[in-house]
Amino acid sequence: MSPTLVLTVIIIYFAVLFLISYLTTRKVDSQSFYLGNRRSPWYIVAIAMVGTSISGVTFVSVPGYVLTDQFSYLQMVMGFLLGYFVVANVLLPLYYKLNLTSIYGYLKQRFGFSSYKTGAIFFLISRTLGSAFRLYIVAIVLQKALFDAWNIPFAVTVGVTIFLIFLYTRKGGIKTVIWTDTVQTLVLVGTVVLCIYQIADSMNLSFAGMVKSISESDLSRIWFFDNWQDSRYFFKQFLAGAFTTITMTGLDQDMMQKNLSCRSLKDAKKNMYSYSIAFLPINLIFLSLGVLLVMFAQQHGILVPSHTDDLFPTIATGINPATGELYLGTLVGVLFILGIISAAYSSADSALTALTTSFTVDILGIKNDDPDLQRKRTFVHIGIAIMLGVVIVLFRVINNESVIKSIYTVAGYTYGPLLGLFAFGMFTKLKVRDRFVPVVAFLSPILCYVISANSEKLLWGYKFGFEILILNGLITFIGLLLLSKKQTDKMEATS
Repeated sequence: MSPTLVLTVIIIYFAVLFLISYLTTRKVDSQSFYLGNRRSPWYIVAIAMVGTSISGVTFVSVPGYVLTDQFSYLQMVMGFLLGYFVVANVLLPLYYKLNLTSIYGYLKQRFGFSSYKTGAIFFLISRTLGSAFRLYIVAIVLQKALFDAWNIPFAVTVGVTIFLIFLYTRKGGIKTVIWTDTVQTLVLVGTVVLCIYQIADSMNLSFAGMVKSISESDLSRIWFFDNWQDSRYFFKQFLAGAFTTITMTGLDQDMMQKNLSCRSLKDAKKNMYSYSIAFLPINLIFLSLGVLLVMFAQQHGILVPSHTDDLFPTIATGINPATGELYLGTLVGVLFILGIISAAYSSADSALTALTTSFTVDILGIKNDDPDLQRKRTFVHIGIAIMLGVVIVLFRVINNESVIKSIYTVAGYTYGPLLGLFAFGMFTKLKVRDRFVPVVAFLSPILCYVISANSEKLLWGYKFGFEILILNGLITFIGLLLLSKKQTDKMEATS
């Protein structure tokens, strides 16, 4: 694929994003940056959240996921739906009642200063790593499609990617992000549908024929009930999906910042329900795309890549040695570039804004009435952007597995303490020894790792998958229970 063509597509795409940024940054203030003045239409937020959740990971990793795990990912997506219901009916009412800018302010009110800082720190770690994983995808694709041809180093590719995000989010914050993500979501969904159409057409498949071919493929198996030790076992994936959503959406400043920008709790719930309903068919489309890509590769004698994340890029941008042309033509190549860019940036821009918000409000404690707020926030925005770039470069060095698996594995260890903290706060009335909370939160992932590494020996062959998140939250919960003042006082009385 011509680097010039790729560059042209990128320039036009970002021209649109910068236009949206310009239109949404007139008369902005701190509340515009943080919460969009709480005036965001719920249906726009719903569309934007779809784009944020999909990211470059879904666009690239999910189609390749079928090579090793078939359609088992849908079991996890069904768990997501349960998680979204919990977020809408348990967490959102709490956040709106407390009128929070940062959701971790709840921990300060419930437990104290140390718990508050601990929650914010774990969010910063979780979202930084998660966003880096997601941006890594688009950076790799752009490197292969454009920058390798000009001998530009990967670190420079990452720098350019992060810099562009910084430029269009630095002023408008969440107000800009919601509207840019809406456009990017529409581009993303339209792109994948067109890609499926082009692939099916190239294989002379009608719509009915395409559906039949996918459903009859060995790669389309959804249900796994036969082996409880298998990481694809239904109940493991379903529960992992539910708790992953509760933590990665409901306890995540990035996702909740969009919800808190809605006009009311009622609108925020509408957004959450609409967003959750759309998530299942969209992921089904991506998995179906994966089956079609494998079928196309087999039909044309293309070697299926061993690294699952390379399946879609290889076929969409690969050159047929017999003809010297793209396997699926220039249109699919352009659509792929558009899709990967829109997917990655729709996730990364909101993450950068949320990280800036959390660090400014939660870590630095800067108030809205600070006369130097804008300058301080800009410096934080720059610092977060640089940090993301560094992590992406490091991830390229150490990564050796599917990115989607990496994200959920990391989430299990970093979001687990947040799950335990919020669960303990909401489902008990106990007070804790606040100063010891950071110790529990940081020891819990370590203990989880030890248990997971030895689970096959200790638990009769059981191997932890994404459900490690549940174990992590449980260990944190138990640790907080042991730290509760009520429990401590009893122990002191009996000694």
